Amino acid sequence: MADLLNTNPNDTYGDDAIVTLSPREHIRLRPGMYIGKLGDGSQADDGIYVLIKEVVDNSVDEFIMGAGHRVEITVEQNVVTVRDYGRGIPLKSLAAAVSEMNTGGKYGGSAFKKTVGLNGVGVKAVNMLSSEFTARSVRDGEARTVTFAKGLEQSDRWESGVAEKNGTLISFRVDEEVFGQYAYNLEYVEQMVKNYTYLNLGLTFCLNGRNYVSKNGLLDLLGENLTEEPLYAPIHLSGDDIEVAITHGTGYGESYFSFVNGQYTSQGGTHQAAFREAIAKTVKEFFHKDYDPSDIRTSVIAAISVKVTDPVFESQTKIKLGSKEIEPGVSMRNFVMDFLGKHLDDYLHKHPETAQTLQKKIVENEKERKAISGIQKKARETAKKVSLNNRKLRDCKIHFTDRSELAEQSMIFITEGDSASGSITASRDVRTQAVFSLRGKPLNCYGLTKKVVYENEEFNLLQAALNIEEDMENLRYNKVIIATDADVDGMHIRLLLTSFFLQFFPDVIRTGHLYILQTPLFRVRNRKKTFYCYSDEERQRAIAECGAGVEITRFKGLGEISSVEFKEFIGENMRLDRVRLTKDDPIHDLLEFYMGKNTFERQGFIIDNLRIEEDLVEQDLKIS
Repeated sequence: MADLLNTNPNDTYGDDAIVTLSPREHIRLRPGMYIGKLGDGSQADDGIYVLIKEVVDNSVDEFIMGAGHRVEITVEQNVVTVRDYGRGIPLKSLAAAVSEMNTGGKYGGSAFKKTVGLNGVGVKAVNMLSSEFTARSVRDGEARTVTFAKGLEQSDRWESGVAEKNGTLISFRVDEEVFGQYAYNLEYVEQMVKNYTYLNLGLTFCLNGRNYVSKNGLLDLLGENLTEEPLYAPIHLSGDDIEVAITHGTGYGESYFSFVNGQYTSQGGTHQAAFREAIAKTVKEFFHKDYDPSDIRTSVIAAISVKVTDPVFESQTKIKLGSKEIEPGVSMRNFVMDFLGKHLDDYLHKHPETAQTLQKKIVENEKERKAISGIQKKARETAKKVSLNNRKLRDCKIHFTDRSELAEQSMIFITEGDSASGSITASRDVRTQAVFSLRGKPLNCYGLTKKVVYENEEFNLLQAALNIEEDMENLRYNKVIIATDADVDGMHIRLLLTSFFLQFFPDVIRTGHLYILQTPLFRVRNRKKTFYCYSDEERQRAIAECGAGVEITRFKGLGEISSVEFKEFIGENMRLDRVRLTKDDPIHDLLEFYMGKNTFERQGFIIDNLRIEEDLVEQDLKIS
């Protein structure tokens, strides 16, 4: 014992403790540094979709350089194949181009300009994170095919006299040793493909046999994503290295879709910031009125695409642009400002009916803002006073706005009651997980103005906790998670909170930050095994696996789950359902039907769809 106490910790830190990893080993050990989170395919930003994008980016770059007008993608039985008809990777360099880090044709020169894949990492990461990987290039009747497994070369075959068209084929199966069990959601792949078509007019994508092509660029994108009738026909403007589309809806918040060299920058960046500023400045100068920028931008729905020379992103996943110049010597801010200052101003002069509708909307926004300014000031003071001792908020240490590797893991659970919040609070990771506790069912805010957000203490404190009163730029948590019981009351609270965000902060949903926490309905165990089941089907499978002597517990609410067990449900195995909006979701109609005043139609719907089932196990049972 004395020897252990006298052990010097420095004795274990010698030269043999210093480890040098190969690029392949590093990517497989730390994949998050290259593709963001891993995930199981249930979320659109999971790593398996990033890997598809890394491959497709190269095919799109070929099109941007004027080579190839068709990209074919198949996703079958977890094998992804991407075939383009560009120039084809130079044959002698094929193996190195897909396996050796910092090797590529995009480090200068004229082979590629204003492209996305510039770091020489993307397709190599795909190779090293795949259990099977094939790269084939065809150039002028000659072809070369190389295969790999987990980044290690398996075969290399050369051919001559082939009749195939020039281009590159990449095929891969993501390695389950790294990712675990996963499944592709083709809706996410389809949306990725659509985004590529909007930004690359003339480029046809074929996904699993279905063709996708855009004729009107960002105008098509806005039409695909509008969830309400716009106040005026979208304004569509384009020029050298820039394209924008702008309209206004009737809701709150601002909604932007921004792209750089065809890459969807979901977190915006310098181009989106310049765009927001330019819209306000141009409109103010057009009307010769000193309107508040927030009154101009409230309810805006817009898209911007720019092409940047050697773009700088804030991470390898390229979801936020950091470039301050669109090309050497040309400021991003000035470029966007000058473009909108001329072309948006010209458009409004040529379309007085659009200008009139826009001004009417601005005036309405101004009136509402001034009407609530008094109560808004008081509410802000209240929120500020309680921020240091907010009984409803158990904050975390790292937030989405921090410059930290863990920033994207930040989340806040919105719970019902003290018992549920107590279990989550006791089991959470205090670094990245915050808890906001409701005292009961929140107010149904459908049909109310934003004044209620400031009059209602819980709503006011919630918007202050999220820091989204002004805009989404300062959102403090990457995931806003509604965590309620899986019963009728819990479902009702989910609807009420979802209505709150849809009504006043739709950008939280549009930008993919709102989630529903799935918690287990049953615990099935014997002396050796414990299973947590989220459905009756999972319960039946668990019972069969446990065999005789199984014990079944039916969880009525979150408060019944111990804090020790809760770690299982909000950790690595956490199940989340993202709340999504598409053009097929008529927000106003849905809110009116489900959250508006009671109607005979809704009563009839409830009666027609009412299901009476046998009571599930309500207490612990022992089955022998």
